[in-house]
Amino acid sequence: MSNTPIETACTSCGATNRIPAGRLGDNPTCGRCKAKVFPQTPVKVTDASWKVEVEASPIPVLADFWAPWCGPCRAVAPSLEQIAAERAGKIKVVKINVDENPGLSAQFQIRSIPALMILKQGKPVDTQLGAAPKSELNSWVEKHLG
Repeated sequence: MSNTPIETACTSCGATNRIPAGRLGDNPTCGRCKAKVFPQTPVKVTDASWKVEVEASPIPVLADFWAPWCGPCRAVAPSLEQIAAERAGKIKVVKINVDENPGLSAQFQIRSIPALMILKQGKPVDTQLGAAPKSELNSWVEKHLG
């Protein structure tokens, strides 16, 4: 991987950080506030924040299309929170409420939830429908990292 710096905003203070591309997976800290640059928990994403949070992400994104009334969505949420914490700096976990963000739901043709999608540079590379145990989610995520 190249060491060409990637500019990305800190999730805590918003400061722009220049990180060598080869060091993105090291879970870097912000030069200003010293917090981790990449989120340790799932990030709420809306139609309006999609470009900044997902398309501009220098690391792969695991998008969870969900709704608060969906039982399987709530069942898979703790596993996604753990993956966000355990793989911080390697993958960014985002949550999109399909009821509040119809534009994204239509764009990605979300017909059933939970729908999990891995995106790289804003482009979908794989989708998994329905709730799954954490071990299965870990295996699925792992094959897209690297």
